[in-house]
Amino acid sequence: MPLTRSFNATVRERATRDPAFRAALFSEAVQALLAGDLDTAKAALRAYINATIGFEKLAAATGTPIKSLMRMFGPSGNPTAANLSEVIHVLQKKTGVHLEVRASAA
Repeated sequence: MPLTRSFNATVRERATRDPAFRAALFSEAVQALLAGDLDTAKAALRAYINATIGFEKLAAATGTPIKSLMRMFGPSGNPTAANLSEVIHVLQKKTGVHLEVRASAA
C-alpha cells in the first residue's frame, strides 16, 4: 500500500497543531541521546528540526552552515557534544519547549 503523505509532512502538521506532541518529540530525542542511542536521537532531532524551525533558521541561529547541520543529523553524521549542546539550546529558545533533566534511581 503506497503512502499518501510523506512522513515529514505528517510530523510537521501534527507538531504545528499539537504542542504536547512537539514537546514529546523533542523530549524523546534527548532521552535517546542520554541513553546512548545516537542514531535514534539524530533521527528524532532531524524530524523535530524539520517540523519546527527548519534547518535554514537553525543554521542562522547557530552560525553553522546548513549543509553541515544536515550532514550532522543524517544517518552517518557524527555531531560533537558542543554542536549537540548548541542545537538543543537554540531549539529550546526558538520553539519554546524547555527540557528539564532530573536524576532518578535505576
